[in-house]
Amino acid sequence: MDLLRSAALATLVYEAESTSTNDDLLRLADDAAEFTVVATLSQTAGRGRLGRVWVAPPGQTLAASLLLKPRLRAGEPLAVEAFGWLPLLAGLAMTRSVGALLPHANVTLKWPNDVLIDGKKVAGLLAELLPSLAGVVIGSGVNLAIPASELPTPVSTSMGLHDHDGSLPEGEDLADQVLAAYLQAVRVLYDDYLRFGGDAEASGLLADVSEKCSSLGQQVRVELPGGVALFGVAIALDQSGRLLVKRSADGAVQAVAAGDVTHLRYE
Repeated sequence: MDLLRSAALATLVYEAESTSTNDDLLRLADDAAEFTVVATLSQTAGRGRLGRVWVAPPGQTLAASLLLKPRLRAGEPLAVEAFGWLPLLAGLAMTRSVGALLPHANVTLKWPNDVLIDGKKVAGLLAELLPSLAGVVIGSGVNLAIPASELPTPVSTSMGLHDHDGSLPEGEDLADQVLAAYLQAVRVLYDDYLRFGGDAEASGLLADVSEKCSSLGQQVRVELPGGVALFGVAIALDQSGRLLVKRSADGAVQAVAAGDVTHLRYE
């Protein structure tokens, strides 16, 4: 497979099959150039956030992992503390990619980096820090053409199910368009973020993510690390990209750095 549009935007490694594109790219990362991408249409053991399995029927989903090694304009590395915005940046980029191909669909971002169409998950992203702390690998999985009868969960969807006018290409052409649009969107957001020294507010990233984040204003349940559940209203993102939740129990605002969010209206 050529993925010609995508190959023009990154150092592309295409694999006919992969257990995990994140694992493959992590093995290459020390010697690989920034914006190296490992991609496949057949990922057999992908994983999502919090150790979940990402179900990816062969030929019907795109799995792609992107290497970022952020450095500021003066050449010094971006502070690791500012890496927290990179998964959100990638999530916004994927939201824009899917939305550009489905302009009549309601495509939004669920914090921190699930892409939804009409409230159902079409894509998810997983960022992993390099052991050297020199950068991150950001994996993405996109449901391209899974029929309704084969979706992994009741709150999943695929792009093909929203192609009401038949305008989407099929197979590798759709994968190439999604990946190319994603890489273009990442590049624009990433360059701006670094140009402003990793300042999400000054670069506009905070505002852009907040605008697309359908979690904000929602009654949510957040499953925190350790199995504790937090209930409340998601009210904003802070400067670090954490989700601010006004707790139902006492009205206090709690900042969430990691957790699995459920929009309660979809239960």
